[in-house]
Amino acid sequence: MKRLVGILLIAILASHAMAQESDPGLLTLERIFKNNEFRSERFGPAKWLAASQAYTTLELAQEAEGFDLVKYAAESGERTILVPAAQFIPPGSAAPLTIDDYEWSGDGRKLLIFTNSQRVWRLNTRGDYWVLDLSSGQMRQLGQGLEPSSLMFCKFSPDGRKAAYVCNNDLHVEEIASSRRIRLTFDGSRTTINGTFDWVYEEEFQLRDGFRWSPDGTSIAYWQLDSKGVRDFYLINNTDSLYSRIIPVPYPKVGMANSAYRIGVVPACGGATTWMRVPGDPRNTYVARMEWAADSRELALQHLNRPQNTLQIMLCEAATGAVRTLFTDRDSAWVDTVNEWEWLAQGRQLLWLSERDGWRHAWLIARKDGVARCITPGSCDVMEVIDVDEKGGWLYFMASPENATQKYLYRSALSGKGAPQRLSPMSQPGTHRYQLSTDAHYAIHTWSRFGQPPVTELVKLPGHEVVRTLAANMELAHKVAALRQTPVEFFRIDIGDGITLDGFCQKPPDMQPGKKYPALIYVYGEPWGQTVLDSWRGNQYLWHLMLAQQGYVILSFDNRGTPAPRGRAWRKCVHGKIGILASADQAAALRTVQRWSFIDSERIGVWGWSGGGSMTLNLLFRHPQLYHAGMAVAPVTDERYYDTIYQERYMGLLEENEEGYREGSPITHASGLEGHLLLVHGTGDDNCHYQTTELLINELIKHNKPFTMMAYPNRSHSINEGEGTSLHLYGLLTRFLVEHLPSGAR
Repeated sequence: MKRLVGILLIAILASHAMAQESDPGLLTLERIFKNNEFRSERFGPAKWLAASQAYTTLELAQEAEGFDLVKYAAESGERTILVPAAQFIPPGSAAPLTIDDYEWSGDGRKLLIFTNSQRVWRLNTRGDYWVLDLSSGQMRQLGQGLEPSSLMFCKFSPDGRKAAYVCNNDLHVEEIASSRRIRLTFDGSRTTINGTFDWVYEEEFQLRDGFRWSPDGTSIAYWQLDSKGVRDFYLINNTDSLYSRIIPVPYPKVGMANSAYRIGVVPACGGATTWMRVPGDPRNTYVARMEWAADSRELALQHLNRPQNTLQIMLCEAATGAVRTLFTDRDSAWVDTVNEWEWLAQGRQLLWLSERDGWRHAWLIARKDGVARCITPGSCDVMEVIDVDEKGGWLYFMASPENATQKYLYRSALSGKGAPQRLSPMSQPGTHRYQLSTDAHYAIHTWSRFGQPPVTELVKLPGHEVVRTLAANMELAHKVAALRQTPVEFFRIDIGDGITLDGFCQKPPDMQPGKKYPALIYVYGEPWGQTVLDSWRGNQYLWHLMLAQQGYVILSFDNRGTPAPRGRAWRKCVHGKIGILASADQAAALRTVQRWSFIDSERIGVWGWSGGGSMTLNLLFRHPQLYHAGMAVAPVTDERYYDTIYQERYMGLLEENEEGYREGSPITHASGLEGHLLLVHGTGDDNCHYQTTELLINELIKHNKPFTMMAYPNRSHSINEGEGTSLHLYGLLTRFLVEHLPSGAR
């Protein structure tokens, strides 16, 4: 029988492959993950020039190898090659630098070039830096004599004469004209980290660049972390050498010790650091954000307690280290850190985002007395602040009051008077992104929809008139339009008690009336992300479409607790109940959907990655009567084994919610497995450790539960390293579905 199933599976996959080869409207795994056939058009990186209605970008050189740096006048489109590719050739080299990113000095006379970058955990934040003087044409490498690709977060001083960077966990300042290097800290080591961060701060607070020039350029403020109290988690690399290599990662799991932090200010010419006298235990509190407070005399900090339900804005005197609390935000669940805080009115007011009245609104906090005033009232979340035009009196932000799956540009008066104005056109429903010019008169605008590739254009604000198209993605759009598909359907589904969830449905093309089809549900379900978004999703969308072409209905629901713009209560009711409330919402949504006439309730599958992998397991184990097959990629199977900052933020402290941690963890319910399970994990995953999959394997063995698993050696959380990995992974998922959740009409 097993051999017969294998033969049938091979026959099904072969028939699909033959049909796809003869029909360009059908997708294959090779078209998506091997041939790179659906590549998006590149634009940028683009930078608006200060005090100028012009931007710069990189464009492939026509007469030489490499890229030219080109300037465009916004209104006229006049094009000027500021730096030809040949000018990016370093002394002694024959080829121009590969430019990963670039920044302008404040006066626009020098260019800082980031190249030869290397990945540090998630992103390429370590590399080489060069400075190009546009007036002389001279290009000089910073950090000469230091190890290649060892510089991090290099930044010009305000006057453009110096640059500061981190190397081997120490801060340095270099005079650009002379290359004279001044070392500011001398204690950097594996466990003493100056100007950058440990794993958990980087992953969960998105903190990587850990130092700031003062506005007058005389000093630098920086974080210092002491990770000596943090236990190492060991990753084992078995594949890159004859003998295995252990990679220690200081990783604080739930309830364990965090790194201790200090905030210091050091003279840019070298000297002693003045440490800020921040109250509280530095291992059981966090400084999640730090900036100069609109002058060179004070710093502003975002200080969180360990449960992250109290956030204090603290002002610190740079010269003495004295600290006072300006404002306190509290929540019975958690308080989010604020990325878009900005000093206005010459430092007299601080722009802030808070959910203190039930919605994420913009507030102005008076520096004098800490009194806060809401400037975006109403039942609408500010999803993201894009820019502040203080001269014009406008706050530009993203919102979507009527549809939580979309995102649009709005503006409100800084005075708080009048209703917000939507600037994104009604004729372009979907998801919008903006990069505003310094005077807010123009924006680089990118728009996409589900199944519709992004278009990037230059628009004039506030009327949103299109000045020119920057990346039309026409070739990709034509390829996608030629694929056999039915339009996606977005909907809201009532799961009872007045609760509605957003969802989407991709149906097979040419569905047969009266027939039933298997459903595959794509899930995430945690506070870190949504799945039901009206935006281009690239290869994930294409793979789902390929499955739809093979006869699967693709569904997804955003349960309560996902970060949708539906108010504080929607997002934070999940506190202390991660894995519990969300899985109940997901199951309730499926119970309603499986009554649809075209859904085969005997063929229901679910899959997800990371938190979605955990949710897949919870759904399979808790509701075996509903879900018949599941594919869990890189899950966390026991919440106690994840990191402090994320898990404690959403679940509370372990000693206060031990039952919640136990009940929310999939491993607790492993004995409930009845359907088919595929476990997939990278053994080099520094984020959601392979360890927790091994723990689940033992639990499944204990209960004599059959399952299938695939370990990808030395791959990280993204499981994309190594030639052919993505093709292999999605081929594995596809074969598992075809075998255990047969496709097509019945």
